[in-house]
Amino acid sequence: MTVTVDGPDFIALQVRDVEAAATFCEQHLGMRRAPASPPGAVVFTTEPIPFAVREPLPGVHLDDIERPGLGVALWFRTADAQALHDRLAAAGVPILSPPKNSPFGLTFTFTGPEGYAITAHGG
Repeated sequence: MTVTVDGPDFIALQVRDVEAAATFCEQHLGMRRAPASPPGAVVFTTEPIPFAVREPLPGVHLDDIERPGLGVALWFRTADAQALHDRLAAAGVPILSPPKNSPFGLTFTFTGPEGYAITAHGG
């Protein structure tokens, strides 16, 4: 019997300060905390895939890397990419690439919690 993987089922960013990263996600991205989270993590009620910020796994030393997530593309869907861009920019969140049209709608990339590069796309 061949075993296959269906695709991503859960995404978490490893961060130094879980509460600060969770607050960023709430205040700037409008995410809502799930009713329960495991110790050392905050899970959000994102769909279709749950998203969390969590303490680093054993052996992960975030202070030893230039930018967390380097080489990984993390995209978040939003109903209004331009409005999200404008809100983040007004709040002083660094924008890494300005809004531009793409096959996925309007896209832009910003600096998320602890330096992760996150691309937002949609309407």
